[in-house]
Amino acid sequence: MTSSLDRLSAGTLDWLGAGLDHFDPCAAGRRAATHRQAKAVLELALLCHCSARTCGPHGERLHGATALLRKLWQNPDFPRLFDTHPPSAPTYRLVFAALAPDGIDDTLRRATLARLGPDSLSPAGKSPLKRMETRFYADKAGADHTIEPYAELVGLSPLVTLPAQARADVSRGDAAGEAPSVESEAPLSDSEGYSLTHAAFFLGDYGHTATGLSEEALAPLRDLVRRMLDHCVEQERWDLAAELVITQYILGQEPLRTPSGAAAVACLARAQRSDGAIPGRSAALMASPSAPPAEFFTKAYHTTLVTALMTIVLSTGRP
Repeated sequence: MTSSLDRLSAGTLDWLGAGLDHFDPCAAGRRAATHRQAKAVLELALLCHCSARTCGPHGERLHGATALLRKLWQNPDFPRLFDTHPPSAPTYRLVFAALAPDGIDDTLRRATLARLGPDSLSPAGKSPLKRMETRFYADKAGADHTIEPYAELVGLSPLVTLPAQARADVSRGDAAGEAPSVESEAPLSDSEGYSLTHAAFFLGDYGHTATGLSEEALAPLRDLVRRMLDHCVEQERWDLAAELVITQYILGQEPLRTPSGAAAVACLARAQRSDGAIPGRSAALMASPSAPPAEFFTKAYHTTLVTALMTIVLSTGRP
C-alpha cells in the first residue's frame, strides 16, 4: 500500500507541476479570468502551505507552484479577481491573506486583508461550519476576529450533528420496524459529506493539530466516516473519498491500516492516469481522454490536488 501511496503522490504532484500554465489566471494572452481561476490558485496555495510544514520530498515537486504563488501574491491583478464573485470575495480575501508564501513583500496581502469589514470576521449570520472556516483562516492570517473558540463551535458542527442525525435515523427505522438500510446506500448526501470533511479539516488543521474530540464523540463520527468512505469506494467517488481519508487521519486513525482507508487509496490508485491525473470528481463525472487540455484540466485539477494533499497528510507523520 505504501508503494501505491508513493505513486499517487509522485504522479499527482508532477501533473500539477506540469499544468501550472493552466493555474495562472494572469498569464499573458489569457482570456478574462474569473473567481473560478482564483479559487484554483487558492487551493494550490493550501497544498503548498501543508507541504511546507513537512520535511518530506514533496517540496521539490512543488518548487514551480511555490514560485507561481510568490508571483501572484505580489500581483494586484490577482486579488482583483475575487471581486468578480461578490458572495465569495470576503472568504477569498481572507484565504489570500492566510496562505501568503513566506518571504514576500506583503504589502498586497495587508491591503487585501484591510478590505475585510468587521462583519466578515464576526459570527453574525454564519453557520457553525462557516464560523469554523473563518476562524481557521483568520488565525492563520493573524486577523482580529470575534469567532468563538473551536471548543464551543464543534458541538454545533457537522462533526457532531451528522452522527447524531444518523443515529436518529436508525432509531426511527427500528421503531417503525423497518429493515436496516444496506451498507451500500449513502449515509450522507454530497453536501453533508463535504460539510463533515471540511469541518474536520478546520478543527484538525489537516492533521497538524489534535481535534480535542472525546472518545464518546469520536466513535460515532469514525463509524459514519467509514460508512461514507465505503460507499464512495463502491461508487468510485474519488474526490470525496480522498477527503474522507484525510478525515480519518485527523480523527486519529491510520487510514492505510483500516479496511475502508486502504480500499480508498487503492481506488484512487486505479483511477490515476499514466500522466498522474485523477480525471474528475468521480467515474461518472470524469473528463474524456480526448478533451482539450484546458477542459481536461478544469475537470481534473481539483480531485488531483485533493489526492496530492491526502498523500502529503498521510506521509508526513503526526506532529
